[in-house]
Amino acid sequence: MSLSRKKRIVAIDFGTKRIGFAVSDPLRLFAQPTGTFDRAELFEKLELMTRDEEIDKIIVGYPLNDDGTQNRMTGVIDRFIEELALVFPGLPVERVDEHRSSRDAMQILAASGISRKERNRKGRLDCAAACVILREYLEAHR
Repeated sequence: MSLSRKKRIVAIDFGTKRIGFAVSDPLRLFAQPTGTFDRAELFEKLELMTRDEEIDKIIVGYPLNDDGTQNRMTGVIDRFIEELALVFPGLPVERVDEHRSSRDAMQILAASGISRKERNRKGRLDCAAACVILREYLEAHR
């Protein structure tokens, strides 16, 4: 594996209330949670990230059912991805299966010793789910 510096990847866990973000390190080895945002501030925050963090790819969690079929949220995500392509035309956007990311994130938070109250705090799970999505993507592309 080459350790040459690359640009970062941002992962988005898009929810109806909050949107979780995670970003890779420049070597694309690790996923780091970066916060949650609401829809109103999403594109402004993403614009800052793409500039300040040298982002060259966006991956978006795509919520397929366990059997691989689409559901109500996949249509919402498809429209969001179309909007991303219009706002950031030079930035590739990829869909990544996320059907277990929230469950996995909750298990990770529980195993880390974080209290149930803290795990349920607004945004904690969304941010952790974005990290899970990005970690799995990075592992699959090594």
